[in-house]
Amino acid sequence: MTNNWMKKQRMLGYLFIGPNMLGVLLFFLIPAVFSFGLMFTNYKFMNPKVDFVGFDNIARLMKDPMFYLSLKNTVIFLAAVPVSIGLGFIVAVALNQKIYLKKLLRGMYFMPYITSGVAVAFVWMLLFHPKQGPINGLLRSIGIDNPPGWLSTTTSSMFAIDIIWIWFMLGYNMIIYLAALQEVSQELLEAAKIDGAKRGQIVWRIIWPLVSPTTFLLLITGLIMTIKTFGIIQAITQGGPGNSTTILSLYVYQNAFRYYDMGYASTLSWALFVVILLITLIQWIGQKRWVHY
Repeated sequence: MTNNWMKKQRMLGYLFIGPNMLGVLLFFLIPAVFSFGLMFTNYKFMNPKVDFVGFDNIARLMKDPMFYLSLKNTVIFLAAVPVSIGLGFIVAVALNQKIYLKKLLRGMYFMPYITSGVAVAFVWMLLFHPKQGPINGLLRSIGIDNPPGWLSTTTSSMFAIDIIWIWFMLGYNMIIYLAALQEVSQELLEAAKIDGAKRGQIVWRIIWPLVSPTTFLLLITGLIMTIKTFGIIQAITQGGPGNSTTILSLYVYQNAFRYYDMGYASTLSWALFVVILLITLIQWIGQKRWVHY
């Protein structure tokens, strides 16, 4: 009887995960294997002639200055992740207190994350307008005669994208931290107060280590999500000016769907996979030193 019940439960479990596994197979695993094969060809979209070129695409990638520029821009873009996580933690701690309109403030912080990326792009394009934008207008009003060009110059455009991404991810990080803060023992915090610990000491020496598993989760998922993101950048700058905001994922998209060079785009996508894998492995090894379970 027990064996029959276990078999039925197992079959029920397979039925539940079946649609998801089918989706993973059709839209992830099979395309990944197909792109790996394309990496060794010169396949171009709508061109019936396909030749095996061996490691030519990999050699081209190693000599491609645009690849290294996009890799550099990706690193700058990734710097927004820890900043957003840190700010999300601070906001979560603040909104975990008994303050007026707490629920409304939580909703306002989270709202950007569920807003359309295109809408976010157009709003920030207006805010960062070098001449008529309110941000530069505010900077001029406080005495800064030559405010940054933000999205219009090669020197500041990537940092402007970072600001947008920090703002975009802040609410999500805050919500996850708020969930983690509910699990922090109030007795432990009260004991620390009785022992004379100040508010700042409680936050950084007790609360911060206790939510380190959440920080680790946000760091891994945030870096992976960021390194694969290109929609906001495509909507705001299309990789410009002068390729100064072209990150690796956008460079893959450009080669695949602008130049239709599927062979080289597949090579770039696998390079992107290697970068994500290395970042994840480094974090997984390093978390043993600072994550407290």
